[in-house]
Amino acid sequence: MQLIAGLGNPGEKYQDNPHNIGFRTLDQLMKALDLEGFQRRFNSEFQRTLENGQVTLMLKPETYMNRSGEAIAECARYFKIPSEKILVISDDLDLPAGKARLRVSGGHGGHNGLRSVIQCLGTDQFLRARIGIGRPDSSSSGKETSVSQYVLGKMEETKAELCLQAMEKVVEMLVRFVRQSRFQSTSISIPTPALPATGQG
Repeated sequence: MQLIAGLGNPGEKYQDNPHNIGFRTLDQLMKALDLEGFQRRFNSEFQRTLENGQVTLMLKPETYMNRSGEAIAECARYFKIPSEKILVISDDLDLPAGKARLRVSGGHGGHNGLRSVIQCLGTDQFLRARIGIGRPDSSSSGKETSVSQYVLGKMEETKAELCLQAMEKVVEMLVRFVRQSRFQSTSISIPTPALPATGQG
């Protein structure tokens, strides 16, 4: 048995925020596996699937980002899932939009959701898929957008498209994880579209 958890905040107002990429990726994985709907368990939206004799649980904690680990740890304890069989999907400020990394372990990198998971599981030895959202750009007025405003705001269109393409690549790998229990540390990089040339005249 293995567990895939997407990190995010519940509620429509957060749905398309950069911070909810974990939730959105898990939703896309559900579609790829032809799964519909969630149950409510472990203070989360919960689903399970059986592929090639392997049970995979899917979890979207509804405890809000900073307490994500509580729901994940509760589910893991109930089903006696070891940390090395837990995969957590999150956004990552330090990766540019269009990039993603799958890793076997690591720190939280300042991400409060991952920090909560590490604290509640008591280890950082779990799998993770980190999808880059990049850092906030300066506004047209030259003012810096705060990190909290950025991760809970609306993403600029080009960045959003790059994130979507990276999510699709991650979902392909997660499908392989569900169906074959295969996880490989790797990096994904979506080419940034070239800016149109400006004519003279």
